[in-house]
Amino acid sequence: MCKRHILYKKEVVSVSGIQDKVIVITGASGGIGEATAMLLAERGAQVVLGARRSDQLEAIANRIEKSGGKAAYLVTDVKRSEDLSNLVQLASEKFGKLDVLINNAGFMPMSPFDDLRVEEWEDMIDINIKGVLYGIAAALPTFRNQGSGHFINIASTAAYRILPNMSVYAGTKLAVRAISEGLRQEAGDKLRVTIVSPGFTNTPGSMQSDALDAIRDPEMKAKLEAYQNIGLSPYSIAKAIAFAIEQPHDVDVSEIVVRPTAQG
Repeated sequence: MCKRHILYKKEVVSVSGIQDKVIVITGASGGIGEATAMLLAERGAQVVLGARRSDQLEAIANRIEKSGGKAAYLVTDVKRSEDLSNLVQLASEKFGKLDVLINNAGFMPMSPFDDLRVEEWEDMIDINIKGVLYGIAAALPTFRNQGSGHFINIASTAAYRILPNMSVYAGTKLAVRAISEGLRQEAGDKLRVTIVSPGFTNTPGSMQSDALDAIRDPEMKAKLEAYQNIGLSPYSIAKAIAFAIEQPHDVDVSEIVVRPTAQG
């Protein structure tokens, strides 16, 4: 009994479910995207990074390669379906396949409805919802042709608890959950679909001063300011993403919610 247990532990330790996988990440120039790229590259993945900031993408790719990893990048605006198609094509051309697409790019302004920030609402719909759909459209044919693939879509705990001044953002993340669950049911037994919903995470721009200034409810504003002290590291979310990826192909981790212990 003890001997079999030891052999089993050796097998688990020696086999990585991430090693040599080709993984595309949107919103990869900072925050959760950057942390995920670094962590997955450390574990042997070949990462393809997409975001709008070319200088940041180049710096992250250089750090990965200097550490012995493999990375490629392409300036990508998830509002443009052709950009997602080009990013997926880069993965196939550079590394010969695509194993995982992480739809991470997101936009989170906060304001009361009375401010009528219609352009911000449209941006949230374009980035948070249509950006995910464009990613699915870009990668799904490749996954079907390969007979394997894994979508990881980043939602939010805002999809579970609606707060004032965040209704539109919450609506977009509810949509991500619905889209992902529908995709999971249509995917069949060859493709995997995972929703990762982070709680408050300390990322660049997560607590912008203009977003705080727009909040008129003193209680809500105080809560959001306090979250800066309890927010998770982006690497906490990256580890959750890695957990889903490294499972065997017959294990589909459908949904992961990660929040600070102190978050209500």
